[in-house]
Amino acid sequence: MSNRILGIDPGIGICGFGLIETGAGVSAKALDYGVVKTTVDAPLPLRLKELYDSLVEVFKQTKPEMVAVEKLFFSKNVTTGIAVAEARGIVLLIAEQNHLPVYEYSPNQIKKSLTGYGSATKTQMEEMARIHLGLKNKPKPDDAADALAVAVTCGFLYREGPDDKYKFSNSRKEVVK
Repeated sequence: MSNRILGIDPGIGICGFGLIETGAGVSAKALDYGVVKTTVDAPLPLRLKELYDSLVEVFKQTKPEMVAVEKLFFSKNVTTGIAVAEARGIVLLIAEQNHLPVYEYSPNQIKKSLTGYGSATKTQMEEMARIHLGLKNKPKPDDAADALAVAVTCGFLYREGPDDKYKFSNSRKEVVK
């Protein structure tokens, strides 16, 4: 059985998305990816509306079965973190409106999942997303590559048990019971 996973790299100016299909014993395949951009100089409420409207359309067109989103990570720029949190809220709302399960992963989990190294560089992440998805070229732009990486991480860590309950593992070999 395969799963259609929509990965999201949330952002208010640029929000990356990447749809993959994967399943047990099957290599992940990129079905669609890209970015949603909002008007740079527009007031925040308008940008949030633009993001919402665009992502509603992405969800309609891609028809995911689950959503994987990057967790919020605050570094030094709190203002950027707040804008990302607002974009994440839009993603979570749309997923709920579509009755889709949401799985969240930290940047460190995503890096470890794709490269085996929690401090991988952006270039290493793009290359591993390309390899895991069997793409000829690195996915561009960066935000779309990040969204594909989130989706691939979900594909690696998501497991469906015999009773159809969602189960996860930090290993591709073992299902947590």
